[in-house]
Amino acid sequence: MRYILIYDIPDDRTRMKIAEICLDYGLDRIQYSAFLGRLTRGQQKEMMKKIRRRLGKRTGKILVIPVDANAWRERVEIVQEE
Repeated sequence: MRYILIYDIPDDRTRMKIAEICLDYGLDRIQYSAFLGRLTRGQQKEMMKKIRRRLGKRTGKILVIPVDANAWRERVEIVQEE
């Protein structure tokens, strides 16, 4: 299943560490605080445990959204590069 992970984490160090966890699980950065990629349900749960430990008691919000094949096919993108 594809997942979109987005976060709002004020602490720079914590935010960088959580981004590293996302990259370690093969997610691609699609915005500064947004990642996308395929994970098994087990990988998703494991990744969230690591993220929860890293966040600890610091302020932050992390949202993981599953994207099924139908929703993925209906996505609309505008990509404009120099």
